[in-house]
Amino acid sequence: MSDPIRHPLAYARQLCGNLSQTGLAVRMDQAARRRGLRSGADKQAISKWENWIKEPNSDSQLLIAEALDVPIADVELLGWPYWLPGCDSPLPLGSAYTVQALREAQRTAMDRRNFMTFGAVALAGLSAQWAAIEPERISTVLDGRRVDLELVDWLEETTAKLTSLPTEQRQHTAKLMDAHLATVTDLIEPGNYTEATGRRLHLLAASLAGICGWHRFDQGRHYAAGKHWNAALTSAHAAGDRDLGAGVLSDFAYQSIWLGDPKAAVEPLSQALIHTRHPTARSLLFLRRARAHAALGERAACHRDLSAAETELLTDAVDPAPRWCSWMSTADLAVDSGQCLLDLGRTEEAHARIDEGMRLLPRSRDKTRGIFLTYEARSLLRACEIEQALAVTTESLDLAERIGAGRCITLVRELAPTFKRYHGIDGVPELMERLRAA
Repeated sequence: MSDPIRHPLAYARQLCGNLSQTGLAVRMDQAARRRGLRSGADKQAISKWENWIKEPNSDSQLLIAEALDVPIADVELLGWPYWLPGCDSPLPLGSAYTVQALREAQRTAMDRRNFMTFGAVALAGLSAQWAAIEPERISTVLDGRRVDLELVDWLEETTAKLTSLPTEQRQHTAKLMDAHLATVTDLIEPGNYTEATGRRLHLLAASLAGICGWHRFDQGRHYAAGKHWNAALTSAHAAGDRDLGAGVLSDFAYQSIWLGDPKAAVEPLSQALIHTRHPTARSLLFLRRARAHAALGERAACHRDLSAAETELLTDAVDPAPRWCSWMSTADLAVDSGQCLLDLGRTEEAHARIDEGMRLLPRSRDKTRGIFLTYEARSLLRACEIEQALAVTTESLDLAERIGAGRCITLVRELAPTFKRYHGIDGVPELMERLRAA
């Protein structure tokens, strides 16, 4: 497979007959001349935009829009880079779109787009639909051979077994999950089942699409992850499972925070909180919204949500937590609270909370441990405890490589610029060499 496309502008150029960066600069210059202006854009400037180093100013965006034949209204409505050609919107909710969403997710296997395609406007619209639209009855046909209930039993049982495997083994199950999702989609499409069986199939599709989305997210394939989560939300809504839908919205929100767009996370999480009752689920939603507020520098809102997350987590519940958040624990609360404090500049308190969470985290959650270790390393670097930060970072990299967690490796790479300042410390050059090879 050729190299991934990492920015919507690069994909937009490809859609315009593989237009080169120089070619785009020429078109922008022509558009500027028609307006009696100077463009100032060249290949180097466009390269910086496509490598997420800089964003074009408003004047440059208007020239890009004219060069790519995009309506100016889209530029003003959607914002950069979501107005560019090729930035898809999620499919709406409703039974008419369920199979289409599942098929679109499966077609992303060869798609090379690695940028996030659903921005703040699209996610806010999707979460508003989810909150306002009541699910329809699952349509059935019943004029052919009905779905075999033993097959449905087997698919449910094997999916549960695959998802309960230790982290280190789950790296090998992605293709099996994809195959299960394709099979369930094939069973849903003809409609040859009772409404009860249809609900089971839609719930299974939602669960599988959500898991497959996380596989893509961990690989850095954000377009594919978003498509799978769109399919998961559509299927969960069709099955009438509000809690599962809230979990999918929280996945979208987590991705937005991860990709540096915390503002896009706030509305989906707020909608999910309105319609979710289980205290463990609410705790996780409050915690993720606190992370978004912290990244935005909204101190008071962050602390309110952290307090609410702790209160909900300590609340007893009659029913077990939904599967999508059953792992939520005091360790997660402690570490993510520490990351919030780190974003807010309270380094010493952040280090204490992250350290507390690391002690509480069970050994079975290796991927989470790898991510938490990078948070700990970041707090140690801010405290200028370089040797300890180096040891923690090396441990995280060792773990990430063993379990095949590309997302953890990405987090470690983000620490590299800080470590470069300490090139003379024993072990730092070796770490930098490993990161170049990773």
